[in-house]
Amino acid sequence: MRPWRLIGALCWAFFLSSASHAQILVVGDSIGAGYGVPEQANWVSLLDAELSQHKVINASISGDTSSGAKARLPALLDHFAPELVIIEIGGNDGLRGQPVALLKQNLNDMIDLAEAHGADVLLLGMQIPPNYGRTYTEAFHAVYHQVARERQILLLPFLLDGIALNPSLMQADRIHPNEQAQPKILQNVLPLVRQSIKNRSD
Repeated sequence: MRPWRLIGALCWAFFLSSASHAQILVVGDSIGAGYGVPEQANWVSLLDAELSQHKVINASISGDTSSGAKARLPALLDHFAPELVIIEIGGNDGLRGQPVALLKQNLNDMIDLAEAHGADVLLLGMQIPPNYGRTYTEAFHAVYHQVARERQILLLPFLLDGIALNPSLMQADRIHPNEQAQPKILQNVLPLVRQSIKNRSD
């Protein structure tokens, strides 16, 4: 093979290899941070291990709200330059009874920031206990669907589907999933993460 052809082939191979590696940024609260769970057993760590050809960065902080996550996001985007941003936020907004309109605005602002940096977005929906009143709990859950529909992004309707109502998969506070629940959370999230990566490469 002539030298220039060899160089061209090597450059093309490097391009294909680079294109197959994605930076995935998870911005969340205690569910993403793995509150009460060993770090290596947290679903985000399991996602990183499952997607070995990609890099998953966990920027979740226990107790964070959508306002806090929005404030942190610009620096995270600048530093990591992710191709995919997974937004797992809002549970603490609901538990504190914050206005649903504020949550919706913050989610939209985070999507704006991510897309302005060239990243795709996957939104993970959350629900809150019914003791907050039917009107509020339904409006809270619906906001994730509204944002996903209006922004045409992928949505996992409820991150803890099949988990939240199973006491054996929840910690004593009945808010945080335990270690046994983490692989189940991964299975809820993984198909949409794979779809997001595929959509970007198509």
